[in-house]
Amino acid sequence: MEILFLVQGEGRGHLTQAISMGQILRSRGHKIVAAMVGTSPGRQVPSFFDEQILAPVLHFDAPNIIYNAQGGGMNLKKTLYTHFSNLPKYLKSLGKINKAIQEIRPDLIISFYDTFGGLYNLVYRSRIPMVCIAHQYLLMHPKFIFPKNSLINQLLINLNSKSTSWFAAKRLALSFREIPSRPDLKITVVPPLLRKEVVQLVPTRGNFFLVYMTHHSLSRQVIDWHLAHPEVVLHCFWDNADVSDEFAFDETLTFHRINSRKYLDMLATCGALVTTAGFESVCEAMYLGKPVMMVPVPNHFEQECNAIDGVISGAGVTTKSFDLSILLDYLPKHIDQSEKFRNWYHSGEETFVKEIHTFDKQASVNPKVKSEA
Repeated sequence: MEILFLVQGEGRGHLTQAISMGQILRSRGHKIVAAMVGTSPGRQVPSFFDEQILAPVLHFDAPNIIYNAQGGGMNLKKTLYTHFSNLPKYLKSLGKINKAIQEIRPDLIISFYDTFGGLYNLVYRSRIPMVCIAHQYLLMHPKFIFPKNSLINQLLINLNSKSTSWFAAKRLALSFREIPSRPDLKITVVPPLLRKEVVQLVPTRGNFFLVYMTHHSLSRQVIDWHLAHPEVVLHCFWDNADVSDEFAFDETLTFHRINSRKYLDMLATCGALVTTAGFESVCEAMYLGKPVMMVPVPNHFEQECNAIDGVISGAGVTTKSFDLSILLDYLPKHIDQSEKFRNWYHSGEETFVKEIHTFDKQASVNPKVKSEA
């Protein structure tokens, strides 16, 4: 089959999931004909995606989260204002997506939680089947455990997840652990998608903590803790484009520009991971047997959910700030879940192939006729 990817460009997780899915599908003879990625001002799609997706990459303007300048987390008011003021630009993006799909004419579209996926189906009533893949779809599962007193946020995030997957044929819900699927809700619970580069790593236990943050504004908290605990070696990855690729704050604190190979090498050798509760980062750490301290971005409900789910799954501990003293206290109590997690993960490839093969059969029965133009 010829398959087109629609990928949300915010953060790293959806990008690496697309790379992993591409690796699986190509190994079974399918072709990724293009990857369309949403971008926004001030945020670049990491170079590792262009290098590893092995398909033409097309960009379009997409909404993104606006963060407070001093590390206060998501600025909801400014985020909503920016989204509404940019509506004309986003409508043009929808048209650009449709034009590309009409020209490429794939057999299947796989959307990695892209904002425009469901809207494209709604507006253009495409006959090309779409499969939507994300951890966020697990939050639509009746058995998912949410933070307390969060009913309104639950409704809002699930409304967003539904909007990204309107008229989709399937929702593949990535999960830290095995949970029964709900076909009646178009929810198939599947293992995480990890790149082969992660699976091939040989983990060792180093003497430093690795820190990954979704936005460089959060670095202030890390620096404040570090100044009180300079004896703890920290290596931090951020998206700050205003400094060099490697910025040594002092002898025991170093900031690195996001670099896939470098990050994975350090993940394999760190003593523990501190991360802003992104699903993909936690999965990589669990596979390698690394304890995790999950720090949800303030006012970011999705990450709060990820953190609770991660704790239930045995990934580590969660806290509201980059107070790494909590991690130091937790480490002696951590129980390694890597073997259980790896067994769950390794059941995934056949599951994904089986789910996608359904559409391969449909394409064989109803072969498309390519335009002579």
